[in-house]
Amino acid sequence: MQPRSNYVQLNGYEVHYTEWGTADAPALILWHGLSRTGRDFDDIAQDLSDTYRVICPDTIGRGLSQWSARPDAEYCFAEYSKLAAALLDALSLGRVRWVGTSMGGALGIAAGATTLKGRISHFVSNDMGPILPPGPFERIKTYVGNPPDFATMGELETYYRTIYAPFGVHTDAQWRRMAETGMRRLANGRITTHYDPALVRQLVNFPRDFEQWDAYDALDVKMLVLRGVTSDLLLPDVAEAMTMRGPRAQIVEIPGCGHAPGLNVPEQIAIVRDFLAT
Repeated sequence: MQPRSNYVQLNGYEVHYTEWGTADAPALILWHGLSRTGRDFDDIAQDLSDTYRVICPDTIGRGLSQWSARPDAEYCFAEYSKLAAALLDALSLGRVRWVGTSMGGALGIAAGATTLKGRISHFVSNDMGPILPPGPFERIKTYVGNPPDFATMGELETYYRTIYAPFGVHTDAQWRRMAETGMRRLANGRITTHYDPALVRQLVNFPRDFEQWDAYDALDVKMLVLRGVTSDLLLPDVAEAMTMRGPRAQIVEIPGCGHAPGLNVPEQIAIVRDFLAT
């Protein structure tokens, strides 16, 4: 099955999303990481489309969605949470299941406690907790705002294979798809990553966006947290605390991965499928 590519006007912006499955199936939202796109979920979306209507948005400033006209004000969880609620309303979705990788997990916490409170039944946070360690936070802030550019697609693919090695094992075809769905061409003809570099303004202007223990404690969801065994963004003590407060998440550690598991192999997809079916 191939995804359906759709566009919708939300809060003044054209937002792109891919859709899998039938319109009458239970809804499942898959929300990507900080500088990624909804196409990261092609494998798990295809697999779960036998049971769910799977929606994979591109956040504004990423992928095929429109870039913000006010990046200093709009690249933040308050606006993304409004965007998520507007998406559900535009698609006439009531309660949904939510799987969020990295930023998508943090957004699930933010929206689940505010604009989507009571509308998320099952929540899978993929290697993201209510707090980020200072070291990784500063590292992300440094590189996300200065994406490299390349002469060829082969160079971009090599770059992705290197920086996303913590995602775990990918086939050659999966790496190639990541490159092809995660590229844009600059005016000078060179190739770079498929996002607005200004999205880094969230980390500069809204550093407390990623301090979310109060929001986490307010969640009323069934919750599963996946943690890459070598992740430095979701530390073991934070994961353990998530099992003892708020929604009292179940934790599953994913071997062979850091930040964040790719959700692209049968073993990882089965964990998500089983949890969503509870």
